[in-house]
Amino acid sequence: MDQRILMAPSILSADFARLEEAVSMISAGGADFVHVDVMDGHFVPNLTIGPPVVKALKRITDTPLDVHLMITNAEATVDQYLSAGADWVTVHAEACIHLDRVLQVIKAHGARAGVSLNPATNVESIRDVIGSVDMVLLMSVNPGFGGQKFIPRTIDKLTALSRMCAEEGVAPLIQVDGGIDLNTAPLAASAGARCLVAGNAVFCQDDPVAAMNAIRETAQAVI
Repeated sequence: MDQRILMAPSILSADFARLEEAVSMISAGGADFVHVDVMDGHFVPNLTIGPPVVKALKRITDTPLDVHLMITNAEATVDQYLSAGADWVTVHAEACIHLDRVLQVIKAHGARAGVSLNPATNVESIRDVIGSVDMVLLMSVNPGFGGQKFIPRTIDKLTALSRMCAEEGVAPLIQVDGGIDLNTAPLAASAGARCLVAGNAVFCQDDPVAAMNAIRETAQAVI
């Protein structure tokens, strides 16, 4: 497994009035992904962006777009995000009745497929699809808003997920999202996370690029 820590700054915490500037800055600064949080006001208590913004982002950056669908109707709308240019698309196991079907649709379009779990969802719930995904995203906060505190039990879930992947003989990228900062990033990395989503800890700092790379360095140091 690749032992390099990847960074996926979340534009949820960026200034939407200066979104192009923010994305260009972190892309030039070494971000591995641009994390795009899509929220529908139903699956999570917030409403953010949709395919038009994804399409616009695709025009301004070569950094892969990591589109996280926190929506109830991913099965009906995933094609729109794929057509808009999403490179990675992650759907929630809790929101997809036909999870395997959605994952196969994503892969059929040539994109990378991910599955996400909320804090209260056991990792065993995705054992039957673990061989079909390129990434597993564990939410370390209850999704919907930025700036929340990291849920400590996520460390146990990361350990359990890493163990399950080893048992199944697969190695999806393990991503963690929520409350990631200089203190929690090393904890997540030591438990198996290799891709860190950070919003406030990057975009709400005086120097977002320096903040992003400092988080990466603190996590890299423990693996």
